Order: sequence, then structure tokens, then C-alpha cells
Amino acid sequence: MVRVRQNLGKYRIDKRLAEGGFAVVFRAYDTIEGIPVALKIPHEHLMTRQSMDDFRKEVRLNARLDHPNILPIKNAGYIDDHFVIVYPLGLGTLGDRLQKRLAVKTALIYTDQILEAVAYAHKHRVAHLDLKPENFIMFPNDRLRLADFGIAKIAHRTIHASGAGTVGFIAPEQAMGKPSLRSDVFSLGLLIYRMFSGQLPEWPFDWPPPGHDRLQKQISPKFIALLERALSVDHRERFKDAQQMNNAYRRIRPRSLKRGAASTVGQRSGRGITRRNWKTVRVREFLRQFRVLLNVRSKCRACGEPVSEFMQACPWCGTDRDKHHGETKLPATCPRCCRGVKLDWKFCAWCYGPAIGPLTNREYTDKSYIGRCQNRQCSRKLLLPFTKYCPWCRQKVRKPWLIPGHRETCDSCGWGVLREFWEYCPWCGKPTKRR
Repeated sequence: MVRVRQNLGKYRIDKRLAEGGFAVVFRAYDTIEGIPVALKIPHEHLMTRQSMDDFRKEVRLNARLDHPNILPIKNAGYIDDHFVIVYPLGLGTLGDRLQKRLAVKTALIYTDQILEAVAYAHKHRVAHLDLKPENFIMFPNDRLRLADFGIAKIAHRTIHASGAGTVGFIAPEQAMGKPSLRSDVFSLGLLIYRMFSGQLPEWPFDWPPPGHDRLQKQISPKFIALLERALSVDHRERFKDAQQMNNAYRRIRPRSLKRGAASTVGQRSGRGITRRNWKTVRVREFLRQFRVLLNVRSKCRACGEPVSEFMQACPWCGTDRDKHHGETKLPATCPRCCRGVKLDWKFCAWCYGPAIGPLTNREYTDKSYIGRCQNRQCSRKLLLPFTKYCPWCRQKVRKPWLIPGHRETCDSCGWGVLREFWEYCPWCGKPTKRR
């Protein structure tokens, strides 16, 4: 039995966080990396040879799901005769957060992330089958990350449950042992309904469920209709998967809240989102979701809205950004476009021109290099996200860059765009047509 203050390999157990029928979760400290982590340790009597084979498959499956709103497994394996699954440590769970008043705008931000995470998994034909507030882990800046992909299925199969899933968030057909991607859609409907109404629908799931009156005061009729479809008892009447549900949600997202909606679920207040302040809300939500992912550190000199140094145009007002005005996280700057460059680059990756280096004979590695130059004669081929030119051979990047976790592309240049937020493509400056 693992105890507090015990050491497991490089991990020092600090605190027991939770315990269920399948595993115990501890807060621990990684003495090598110097960071806190979460350790999930299954009960020893449940660790059969079959469950271990299942774990290996599921860990490989989880490794495929690389998304900002999906919690990665840092490590999994035996440590001192205990099977240990290591995760990044969050601030708590969405279940903890729902014990307090929840601002309607915050519920909308959570809905964005919940649907994005499950839609990404369904795109890869992976069902979760245990969607519940406790499996969404909270991180700073209202970021949610979905945990236990595959692990939940193994847990319930191991302890001989009648069907994978948590009572209260389980789809009817899933309870009968016939789960599918549509079962996750039902659970999503329950979770979102709970966030906005403050109540959880129960069997037999007649419409309208308890809390419907409160829901009508918070969100638009189209949003309610989306939830009603997701919560259809007949799985054939639901969205076929979370991708289809998320696409439908994105179409109604700008008008999803009612004017004058209460500022928190269950509480009356003054203003809701109006046309006048909608752009402000939109920009704030963009920063919450994409500040880190897109390295947003600067502001447009024309409109004052947030931009990233590698954007060639302002996505809010369309102003050309031939030169960057603002800070860079790279060690040097290009004398032509003023964007950041690395010391070992031969050419600027953002503008076309004569050589600028290299400024050192050393070759640097960087985990941010995620692209490859297609020029066979190129010496190194490594590309940072959203670069226009190869910094080693100056060839123009041919493959369009996409925004991780998003499929929308510009009709003109083919690069990734966020139509929910942007009025213009930041890569070519052309208007983005909302769909």
C-alpha cells in the first residue's frame, strides 16, 4: 500500500487526492524535474495480465491524442512493484468548480473546450465513454483538459461494471452495453445542460428536464435546440459524433447567450453579451484559449487588438504587418521585418530577402520545430510553426499551416483560421467569411 511521504522512484508522495473503485490518485513531487504531478495507482488486486495488456494499448492510444484540451499521460509503468500512471497536476476538477456559482460566460468558455476535446478524439475515432465533470481537470486561466481516455473503459471493465460510464452521465444505450460515439454526445449534452441550468437531467430524460425555465433565461433557443438533440433518448436522432455537434455549436456560438442573461447560473444580474460589447468578450476568450498556443504577445498598432509576431496581417482589422512592432521570444531580430530569428538561421523565416546569418557556428535544437522543409537539397529542413520561408534554404513553405485542434482554413491561402474570432486571415490579410 502506498502512503503519504513515501518515495516511488523519483516521485515523493505528498497527498492523497481521491480514491475510487479502481485506483487512488495522489499529489506527488517529481524530484528530478522539480515539478508537482498527479499519480494514479490502480488497486493491486485489479491488475491482471489482461488489464495490463489493455493498459498498454490505451496508453498508446492516448499518446495519439495531442490536443490542448486533452490531458497527456507523462509516464506509465511499474515503479517499485506498483503500476503508476503520471499526469500533469491540475488545480482541481470541473466537478469541484460546479460546487460554486458559475458565471454564464465562463460556462460558455468551458463548453468551447469540452466540445473541442471530444470532437478531436472522435475525429480519430476514439470514444471516451466516461464523460463527467470529475474527468475534466482545471488548469490556470480557465483551461480544461479531459483525462482518462481509455483508462475509464479499462477501469469499468476490470471491476465488472454493467457498462462503462458514470451513473448520471451515461447514455441509455450505453447502460445496455451498446456504446458508440453518440453515447459521448449524450453525455456532452448532460454536462453542458448541467453547467447552464444548475441541474442534471435524469432518467427517463423527458423533455423539458428540470431546470429548463432557468435555461431559457440564460441561452438562446437555438442553443437549447442543440442540447435537446444531443439529449435524445433515441441515439439515431442525436448528432452522429462530437465533431458534428461541435460544428453545429460553432455556427450558433456568437449568439448563444440571451441578452440580459444572469451573470451567474441561478443568479439575476444586469447586462448580458450585447452587440456593443461582444467584440470585447470575443477578444478575451481568444486570449484565454490561444494566447500560449499562438504566442500572442503584441497588439496591432491600428486597432489595439492582440496579435502574434508571426501574423502577416491583423486578424481583427486586416491591417498589413510588414514589420513587427513588439517583443519577441527569439534571441535576435530580422533587420527587415523586425521579427524574431534564431542565431543559427541563415535566412529570416518570415520575410524574403538576402542572408542574415548564421550568427553562430552552433546548431540549436528546439522542440517547437514541428515542420519539415520539402526541399531535398535543404541542409536541416526544420521549421517553426507558421513560418513562410525555410530559414536554412529560403524556399517558400508549400504545405499550409493549420491551427492545432482546428480544421478551418482560409479560402484564399489555405492556412488555418479561427472564424469564430477573426475577421481577417492573419496570414494573407483576406476577409474570413463566417460559415
